[in-house]
Amino acid sequence: MTNETAARDFTIVGAGPTGLFAAFYAGLRGMSTKIIEALPEPGGQLSVLYPEKFIYDVPGHPKIVAQDLVRLLLEQVALFEPEFVYGQRIDTLTRTTVEGEEVWRLGTATDVHLSRTVLLSAGIGAFAPTKLDRPGVDEFEGKGVYYFVKDKRPFRGKKILIVGGGDTAVDWAMNLKDWAAQITLIHRRDEFRAHEASVAALKSTGIPMLTHWELKRVQGDGAVQAATIYENRVGTETELEVDAVLINIGFKAALGAISSWGLEQADARHLRVNGFMETNLPGVFAAGDIAAVEGSEPLNLIVTGFAQAAIAANAAKAKVDPKSRLFPGHSSELKLT
Repeated sequence: MTNETAARDFTIVGAGPTGLFAAFYAGLRGMSTKIIEALPEPGGQLSVLYPEKFIYDVPGHPKIVAQDLVRLLLEQVALFEPEFVYGQRIDTLTRTTVEGEEVWRLGTATDVHLSRTVLLSAGIGAFAPTKLDRPGVDEFEGKGVYYFVKDKRPFRGKKILIVGGGDTAVDWAMNLKDWAAQITLIHRRDEFRAHEASVAALKSTGIPMLTHWELKRVQGDGAVQAATIYENRVGTETELEVDAVLINIGFKAALGAISSWGLEQADARHLRVNGFMETNLPGVFAAGDIAAVEGSEPLNLIVTGFAQAAIAANAAKAKVDPKSRLFPGHSSELKLT
C-alpha cells in the first residue's frame, strides 16, 4: 500500500457530473483538489449507462448528448488542474493526525489518500442492472440482449424490442427511433415511471407501446431472431421478429462500503445532509443522487447535483479556511483564462 503524505484541501469521491462540477467550484475557491473514481473513466452514470443518450434538462442546452456533457465538464474543470485517480474504490474513511493536523484518511485496496474535507458524490453508489430471468436472456446477453447501450451503431437498421416503463426505456425508444428499422416497447403495467413529457413525446411518434405485456423468452440461432411476449392479464402470447432486446427495468443500488463509515443515512440509498450539504461527520459533505437534504425529497437530477456541488465546495472552503467567506462572489467578476 502506498502512503499518501500530502493532504489535499478537498477530495471528491465520484467523478460523475456532480463531482466534476464540485471540482470546478473548488478550483474557483483556490483549494487543492483530488477526484477519486472507482471506474476507469469519468462521467459516472452518464458514461456507463447512456453515453449516447440525449439529456434535455441541463440549463443552457436544449438537448445534449451525455458523453458531450462529460467532455464539457472536464474541459471546464481542467482550468484548475485537479488530480484524478481512476480505478480505485474507497473502502474506509477514518480520522487520523498527520504532522499535528487532523485530517480524513481515505483507504483503498492499494493507496491511502489524506484530505482536510471530503465530498461524497458517488451517485447511486454501487449499482447493477436488474436482470430479467427469462429463457434465452442470459444466453444472448451481449449478443443481442442488452441492459446498457454504450454505442448506438449495433442498433442501426435493427428491429428492437425495449422492455421497461421508466425514463431509460422511454428515452432509448426516442433516441433510437430514427436509427432502428423498427421499435416496439412493452411494459408490464399501464402506468409509466418515466417523465410525463417523455411518455407523451413517445406516444406521438407512433412507436408501439404495449402495456400489460411482458417478455417470456428470447429465441435465436447464434443471434437473437425473435422474442415471445405475453399479455399478463389474459395470458395471450405473440412472437415478434427482432434483432435485439434492450432490457431497462431498473437498477439495484446500494451505498456499499459507505454505509460502514458512521454516516447518518436517510434510507438505504441516501446520506442525510443539512442545507450546507454537511453529513454528521465534520468536514464530510455529500451531494448529488447520494444526498438527501433534511426537510426535502431527493430529486436525483443533474441540475440539482450541480447546485449541491457548489454549496458543498463553498462550505468546504469555509471549513478549510474559517476566515474565508462562504459566498465567493460571481464567476463573471473573475478573470478566468
